[in-house]
Amino acid sequence: QVQLVESGGGSVQAGGSLNLSCTASTTYYTNYCMGWFRQAPGKEREGVASVVPSGLERNYDDSVKGRFTISRDNGKNTVYLQMTSLKVEDTAMYYCAATSFDSVGSCGSWIRVPRLQINNHWGQGTQVTVSR
Repeated sequence: QVQLVESGGGSVQAGGSLNLSCTASTTYYTNYCMGWFRQAPGKEREGVASVVPSGLERNYDDSVKGRFTISRDNGKNTVYLQMTSLKVEDTAMYYCAATSFDSVGSCGSWIRVPRLQINNHWGQGTQVTVSR
């Protein structure tokens, strides 16, 4: 079982920045796609960003491209999400997630295709609130 512990988040005004981090408790961390999902009130959960096991390929939802950066430190079993130029519509609960790369084949597809998310390991979520 993979446990994911998130930190960061909080409240910020539009245009501001926040950083999230997530540490995984698994020996097989380097075999996992790591990513961030979010869910706003009344909306379905959506994939925000993902990074391949090596860290060399990153994928983003169009809504955050150019503003968010995902990265990972395999030595620390940690994935990060740097969020800049935050918008009110970024307000949501943000969840760290992990899945075996072998089970999905593409970390980019993983965050876009719900059926690839059925075996996700999830963090507890951290709230991000952006005000005008």
